Amino acid sequence: MIVVRGFVLVAAAWLVAILAGAAMATSEACHWDIPVWAAPPIVPDENPMSSAKVALGHYLFYDKRLSQNQTYACATCHQQRLGFSDPNVTAIGSTGERHPRRASTLTNVGYATVLTWANPSQRKLEQQMLVPLFGEHPVELGLAGHDAELFTRLRADGRYERMFTAAFPGQSDPFTLGNLTKAIASFERTLISLDSPYDRYRYGGDENAISDAAKRGEKLFSGEKLQCFHCHGGVNFSDDSADTRTRIFSVSFHNTGLYNLGRNGAYPAGNSGVFEITRDPNDMGKFKAPSLRNVAVRAPYMHDGSVSNLDAALDHYQAGGRTILTGPYAGIGSKNPHKDPLIAGFVLSPSERADLIAFLESLTDQRFLTNPAFSDPFAETLPGAEPRS
Repeated sequence: MIVVRGFVLVAAAWLVAILAGAAMATSEACHWDIPVWAAPPIVPDENPMSSAKVALGHYLFYDKRLSQNQTYACATCHQQRLGFSDPNVTAIGSTGERHPRRASTLTNVGYATVLTWANPSQRKLEQQMLVPLFGEHPVELGLAGHDAELFTRLRADGRYERMFTAAFPGQSDPFTLGNLTKAIASFERTLISLDSPYDRYRYGGDENAISDAAKRGEKLFSGEKLQCFHCHGGVNFSDDSADTRTRIFSVSFHNTGLYNLGRNGAYPAGNSGVFEITRDPNDMGKFKAPSLRNVAVRAPYMHDGSVSNLDAALDHYQAGGRTILTGPYAGIGSKNPHKDPLIAGFVLSPSERADLIAFLESLTDQRFLTNPAFSDPFAETLPGAEPRS
């Protein structure tokens, strides 16, 4: 594993205990929808969970009034049926601007120790939410300079008058940017996916929950021949996850040999990973290893959506890096000098490849992808829903 220097935090046991206790105590009203074998996400002390806060965040997440031109919501680029990811190769902002990267999945985002594809400083959902709201390079929701206008819109909706007051009781004016981001973050922490067929097999004891092919695929995934588990390990199938039982918090990024421009390891300009933040040449092309939960519904893959399907993703890792023969991105990724040594390549028979894909498909949680608790609350088909104003 390659870990970006300066971004590994080891928490003492007493600190974890305090955080765990705080998370459990403040989250009881939300009734975490998780199985008994799992631990809830860590909740920051400054934003304790409450049902009222989650309900407010649920509406805000789906409300297009959170974009300046009122055409986009958070949910536009984070669609439930796709594991809260985006079908576009790379994201498109509310003004039509094409982004250099894909929208990150929000599946189990509350467990993530780092957010976004390649910014080691983005550690909290409340802070990260400011980027899509106000970021200008690229534009996402396009609210820079329009925050007063946003709250004028929200105040005009009697529903929000009630919901902000309930979520933040005792405040003379709960319509604040801090409260808005806290509510959305609270909702996002409830986006927990732990009910896939694989979970019912591995943790629930149901031997028939997945196929024999998926069971063979799990052994391949977890073995040293492929070494997938090093970057996609643990309950969340990612090496940057923590919960209330965790003692070590690490932030890891990896260069997988996706590009090798100029034979010196470069990645395309404006999309060079952690290097853009640290300017350390050793961080060229390093990106986060996302959770593999619901991966089968989240194509295309990689930070820039340049790998179209699971078969193509396996081709990339099997070769130990991608070879692009012609064009501006031509290069032999397997020879990238900054590549993670774990991306060494391997040999798979056709039957082994089919088994591995069967395992990855067993991580699809259909209940999560259709759960009304996460669906558009403005939809008329949902019981008790109120229409958009």
